[in-house]
Amino acid sequence: MEAPNKQYKLFQSHSFTDKTNLEKLTLSKETILNWQKRISNYQAKLFFRSESEAKQFSLFSTSNQTKENNINPLNLTPLPLSFWRWPNSAHKGPAIYLVMDKPKELPAPLLLYVGETIAADRRWKGVHDCKNYLSAYLEALSYVGLESQLSIRFWMDVPKNTKERRQIEQTMIQKWLPPFNKETRSRWATPFTTF
Repeated sequence: MEAPNKQYKLFQSHSFTDKTNLEKLTLSKETILNWQKRISNYQAKLFFRSESEAKQFSLFSTSNQTKENNINPLNLTPLPLSFWRWPNSAHKGPAIYLVMDKPKELPAPLLLYVGETIAADRRWKGVHDCKNYLSAYLEALSYVGLESQLSIRFWMDVPKNTKERRQIEQTMIQKWLPPFNKETRSRWATPFTTF
């Protein structure tokens, strides 16, 4: 006589195994495109500002704040996210790194994440929450038939002092509002951070 599978019955009674409920949890193409467009509409002003706007500064800002306010991620060399597997890294030492996507459907790229590191050649090798968000993001895009052009860019002209680098990182996060940084996820209702 076979023992009943009590665990199956326990889970069978819950709604999360119901196919119709699972379909409700899936992101639609329209939802993802609208999410991308909202971010793009905000960030496009920063990507494509005029030179005179970029050179304006505050009398009360520090030299680092002036630098980070003038940095345009499009002027940094894009690398594939697998750059860390290369035998020789082009970037070593302290850096601010920027993870971006360029959806075909949008006129401007998306700055998805801003981070800082003491070791640009090693930071991406380890465990990183952003990798999980990117994986979920790519999976959702693939599911609805959207393409991505992910890249990572390094800004190397940053202080060696971690506290100063983190201050620059925070200033850039507050300016660009990248959706995968914890400080701004709620603003964009980032769906990929909850998977």
